[in-house]
Amino acid sequence: MDSYASLSRLGKEEIKDYFKEKLHHSPDLYFYELPVKESTLLFIYMKNLVDDSTLSQFILSPIIGNLACFNSEMSELRYKLLVTDTILTEDGEVAIKNILDGYVYIFSNHGETGILANVAKKVERGLEKAETESLVFGPKISFTESLSTNISIVRQNILLDDLCTRKLTVGKRNETEIRLVYIKGIADDESVAYIEDKITKLEVKEILDTSVLAQLIEDNSYSVFPQYLQTELPDRVTYSLERGMIAVFVDRSPMVLLGPATLFNFFESTEDVYMRWNMGSFIRSLRYLTMFLSILLTPAYVAIITYHYEMIPSTLIVSLGESRSKVPFSPILEAFLLEIMIELLREAGARLPTKVGQTMGIVGGIVLGQAAVEAGFTSNILIIVVALSALGSFTAPSYLMGTAIRITRFPILILGGLWGGVGIAIGLCFILIHLLRLSSAGKPYLRPVYPLDLKRVKNTVLRIPVEMMKTNPDKRGFFSFNGKYSKDIDE
Repeated sequence: MDSYASLSRLGKEEIKDYFKEKLHHSPDLYFYELPVKESTLLFIYMKNLVDDSTLSQFILSPIIGNLACFNSEMSELRYKLLVTDTILTEDGEVAIKNILDGYVYIFSNHGETGILANVAKKVERGLEKAETESLVFGPKISFTESLSTNISIVRQNILLDDLCTRKLTVGKRNETEIRLVYIKGIADDESVAYIEDKITKLEVKEILDTSVLAQLIEDNSYSVFPQYLQTELPDRVTYSLERGMIAVFVDRSPMVLLGPATLFNFFESTEDVYMRWNMGSFIRSLRYLTMFLSILLTPAYVAIITYHYEMIPSTLIVSLGESRSKVPFSPILEAFLLEIMIELLREAGARLPTKVGQTMGIVGGIVLGQAAVEAGFTSNILIIVVALSALGSFTAPSYLMGTAIRITRFPILILGGLWGGVGIAIGLCFILIHLLRLSSAGKPYLRPVYPLDLKRVKNTVLRIPVEMMKTNPDKRGFFSFNGKYSKDIDE
């Protein structure tokens, strides 16, 4: 059957055939006929997408109760229904799209238009404790896969009339609803327009998850460093919105994008705010230190053992020589094998069920490490170095940033094995240049260090006391940036 632009030209049986053909004779497609005076009302819906009690109580009961005064005008029948979300339409494509979203389509064989009424049965889980971002202090709940629930949580946390939301849709084949959420007057209007333009220009069939959307709208999709912060914590979204960031919610995804983000945002946690300022500053500084050590520790070991052994203290060089005396591999190959083994243990622990994964990580690490040393496969000192490097990458609150650090370690390790300290310096220079050129939603990735902004540095690298936050002269949020940013580091 051909596609009809208007259903008003079709009879009852033709309408049934139209919906059957369009929905490929789905067994869930249901037709219900209600004789009314000289006409017949036809109810069309997907059985597994509607709430039967809502359909019966708020749709059928009011219609049956008003049969005596019924006429064929759908515009009048619309106001008899006890649901507020209704649409008058005669377009078959619009009807099918909404039926697949849980609407019931009501049509009269004497009418020229039909009514779409929302009786959807939304399947969603309740509010639960966050799994990927664990906190000691602060709220423990996480977002769910329901977009409306997530937006309501944010509105309960931010009771401001300046909290703005913009609705967007992406996907040619399977449309997905996306919401931009920001606080007007604090968020940078240029950043809001930039992110909205990026999303509206997407030409994709569908968006599977928030992480997929992040990859599509990033300024540099080839960079290993994430340019949008992903979180499942409502309090982190609230904290970020009040600092001028923009939140991007995707329907059917429990994760939220926050941008424009800086490198330092990925090492911050709302737990830093809940703690005393000196404790929060210490822990935040520890994260930066462990990130640096995680990248450099293993490459530095390989470079020193291979080229700069004169840097090793004389008291340590004897034990180090004894430890490596039975190892048949070169330092770079030995380090590579251990790094790969650590990554395999981490990946296996993440993919297995929780209890089995924890056991696998602990037992596997101890057994393999001890067996590798006894077999002369590796030295015990390198095991300590690789373990410290792995622990350093795990301290990042963001899983994506922790993964980026682990990946960055491998090219630095190769350069350290080939050219020693000079190779490590070259690798660090390349990383620094890349970070200087990188941007998030058009804003510098290393802000406020580059371009330097002393007013904001104090609450980025460290966690300043609360009384200093109250007197902070910055009223437009952290990411307001009036100057023109150029990606050329020479300017």
